[in-house]
Amino acid sequence: MNLPQRIAAIDITRALTMLLMIFVNDLWTLHDIPQWLEHTEANEDGMGLADTVFPAFLFIVGMSIPYAIGNRIKKGDTTWPLIRHVLERSIALLVMGLFFVNGEYLNPAATGISRSAWNIFCCISFIFIWNQYSPAFPRTARYLIKGTGIAALVLMAIFCRSGKADHLHYFSTYWWGILGLIGWAYLASALVYVLGKGRLTVCIIAWIVFNGCSMGAHAGLIPDGNIIRVLLDPMEDGAMPGLVLGGVITSRIFRHYTAAGKPASVFVVLGSLAVMLLAAGFLTRPIWEISKIRATPSWVLICSAITIGLFLFTYWLADLRQKAGWFKLIGPAGSDTLLCYLLPYFAYGLLGSLITRISPGGDIGLVKSLLFSILMIQAAGWVSKAGIRLKL
Repeated sequence: MNLPQRIAAIDITRALTMLLMIFVNDLWTLHDIPQWLEHTEANEDGMGLADTVFPAFLFIVGMSIPYAIGNRIKKGDTTWPLIRHVLERSIALLVMGLFFVNGEYLNPAATGISRSAWNIFCCISFIFIWNQYSPAFPRTARYLIKGTGIAALVLMAIFCRSGKADHLHYFSTYWWGILGLIGWAYLASALVYVLGKGRLTVCIIAWIVFNGCSMGAHAGLIPDGNIIRVLLDPMEDGAMPGLVLGGVITSRIFRHYTAAGKPASVFVVLGSLAVMLLAAGFLTRPIWEISKIRATPSWVLICSAITIGLFLFTYWLADLRQKAGWFKLIGPAGSDTLLCYLLPYFAYGLLGSLITRISPGGDIGLVKSLLFSILMIQAAGWVSKAGIRLKL
């Protein structure tokens, strides 16, 4: 289960995915943009660029698991400390996702705070709680700051009201949000990896089981209310851990051949795997259709194939051709990913009215969103250098 330091391609693929995530999340500020860039509707069979970004991120989360767990084992962690780390990281993501979701449904008048302010206070609290403080930082001050963040979230949860004025709701689980879905998928996949001692066969069996559950649910073979559906509901019936475990398997195969000094075999084996997944996705499309919102099995298979292809390209360019420096501009998105995800909330919260008034369209708008994405990534790098680093 011990693995050496991860290669550049994983961080670069993650950075590219985060760049695209910020970009597609900013499309709401534009008008007259190509439809293929946006999400497809729930009842549509198909996907746009936006529908490929989140599954790619989940897949890269999976690719990182063997390296992250391997590094902790090198530092002396045994099974139970590893499980505790997985639980702590998952809970952090679930909490963040849940607070952002309640912000989406917030009734500002009843809560006494605007949605923009809610998101900003959430982000500040997250930073207070999960920032990686320097060892030289005073312990008392660290506990005080963390305690302030926790207290702020508790108070926000208490005073949170959503819905219409005549039918208000308290803080609730509407859905788990992007970060929450990542948290559940990471929890299931990382526990499989830790408890399975990193064995490839265990990961493959788990991948088959989770994807099989997703297929069974979409085929109506696992009815609503069934205990399996209840347990897998936060993971979209198994689709989310299916993506993450696909990344774990890809990472293990990759390490097997690179450790043996056979980079050519990486392209043959993983390229073949990508082709098979892509073919399986399109062959099953008439059965389940392609839909991100419904998390269909065909969507999982196709997006897994696309991400493998992106990873192979970055591996060839960054590691084999040694062009990792070409991606320096977006480097912080690979190392300070969570911070990159949070910073747009500050931007929208502080400049929301300006953004809604200035809404470019066409190519100018797309350039604006791309520049915004790069700016957010650069800002994350600056903030990180200033001592704020979010590492779960």
